[in-house]
Amino acid sequence: MQMLIMIVPIVAMIFFMQRSQKKQQQQRQNLLNSMTQGSRVVTIGGLHGVISEINESKNTVTLDCEGIYLEFDRVAIRTVTPGAVSEEEVEVNEISETSENE
Repeated sequence: MQMLIMIVPIVAMIFFMQRSQKKQQQQRQNLLNSMTQGSRVVTIGGLHGVISEINESKNTVTLDCEGIYLEFDRVAIRTVTPGAVSEEEVEVNEISETSENE
């Protein structure tokens, strides 16, 4: 009976640890799958950049860091922020809209 009282909490603890680890792995995989060209990312080394190219066959990404292009493994990405529309794109869209209206 005493042995059973000791085993039940240990089994419960292992179950919850595995469950949370599986959840974290799923969130990480969703993060890596959400990467697209133009997304802003931060690597595990702290480098900030914009995704220029994604190579699915080699499982790498090429980052544009202020004109310098660096290639990283996909697993080296820590955070992904969806790409924002740049000011140049907004200006081009505004110019094309005004020319269409005229």
